[in-house]
Amino acid sequence: MYADENVIKIKHDVLYEVAKLAFADELEEKRDGIAQSLIPGPTPQFRCCIYKEREIIRQRVRLAEGKAPGMHDDGNIVQVISSACEDCPISSYVVTDNCQNCIGKACINACNFGAIEMGRHRSHIDASKCKECGKCAQACPYHAIAALKRPCKFSCPVDAISYDENGISVINEEKCIRCGLCIHRCPFGAIGSKTFIVDVIKAIKSEHPVYALVAPATEGQFGEHITMNSWKKAMKAVGFTDLVEVGLGGDMTAAYEAEEWAEAYKNGKKMTTSCCPAFVNMVKKHYPELIENVSTTISPMCAVSRMLKAKEPDAVTVFIGPCISKKSEVKDHAIEGNADYALTYSEIRAIMHARNVELEEDDNSYQESSIYGKRFANSGGVTEAVLQSLKESDDEIAATVNKCNGAAECKKALLLMKVGRLPEDFIEGMICEGGCVGGPSAFRPQASFKKNRETILSEADERGIHENLDHYDMDAFSMHAKR
Repeated sequence: MYADENVIKIKHDVLYEVAKLAFADELEEKRDGIAQSLIPGPTPQFRCCIYKEREIIRQRVRLAEGKAPGMHDDGNIVQVISSACEDCPISSYVVTDNCQNCIGKACINACNFGAIEMGRHRSHIDASKCKECGKCAQACPYHAIAALKRPCKFSCPVDAISYDENGISVINEEKCIRCGLCIHRCPFGAIGSKTFIVDVIKAIKSEHPVYALVAPATEGQFGEHITMNSWKKAMKAVGFTDLVEVGLGGDMTAAYEAEEWAEAYKNGKKMTTSCCPAFVNMVKKHYPELIENVSTTISPMCAVSRMLKAKEPDAVTVFIGPCISKKSEVKDHAIEGNADYALTYSEIRAIMHARNVELEEDDNSYQESSIYGKRFANSGGVTEAVLQSLKESDDEIAATVNKCNGAAECKKALLLMKVGRLPEDFIEGMICEGGCVGGPSAFRPQASFKKNRETILSEADERGIHENLDHYDMDAFSMHAKR
């Protein structure tokens, strides 16, 4: 699932340098020196020359500052670093060593575009003429022509990636759902996302109260004894005013979405969940006729942000988790009171590194959500929480739910809903397989931290969803958004 460790290290080094300079108020004057310090030369570390390496670093610095890597900015959170993408093979079809340079030349005869010519030892495909029809590969009796599948393009669930005339990947902003699945699939590290690191550091250094909102997917990823208490202490050491676990928002979302489900069920209306922004983006961009079927209940992140801002209107809220699409959600100005910024684990770790702060093992005494809110991060967790809320409010319904685990299942369910053939009453949409715990910027693959996560979650108390929400003023803010 993850890119090569060398790519991850380069990304983190850039984020750390930017964070360090931002804290020291030296980013403006020392920005240009980052590429030189990371690539001192004279020997290149991972590309053809130090000059290309430095250009890639400069473009990564722009992403770290929340800017597009090139001169053109289409507003998309997910961006292609063109100088890094140039090393990816241009042609989708290549002739392998299996080629026998046979007399029959079935490949040449099959090509309608004159893109194949005889070589000294094997046939050769001219990438500038190839139309990627695949007829040559089908015709070769030795199966010597292989189809190269660019990882970015084939990881995109909505076919939002194509190539320009120079073979550089291009993201179609009108199709992209900001899921970020392409980012860690690229072995060249050529796709990245804009960050809010500089903005968050400025907020921390300001007079405003700044709150860290940590995703429920976090528990277990960093070790069996790295708890929400560990995160709370670390975030305060970084400079945040306090931390609130977003599992609390999961309880809030479940309670209010349950009301919508009950009403929809009585009226015979099918609905979908709304907590996964990539799923909501998929509906908006690829199934717009279904937008009225999406729950208007806000996401757990937004719920906690609104709660805090109801108490402190000048508060700045910062979401921390494994999700790329949360960055697009915070930029959705139609959702008032949402989190101001969103950081991935890599980005918050760069900020911690710049402040010499480490996560330390601690007890699990800080519990601000029910177990249902905590399990919001797992596929099926939203459904479980909503049904539990209905049970607690004595408003149980005999509803069936299509719990979509991953983008492919989401597309299938939405298509069935679109044509009126969805057998279930509701759809739980999770673009990432496994749920938020399988997010593109997760700290570890799901299988490696599942046991630790279950150990931590087993220590949660037995509070119910509504019992938990009785401790909060839910009338102080709205739990709904305009669609």
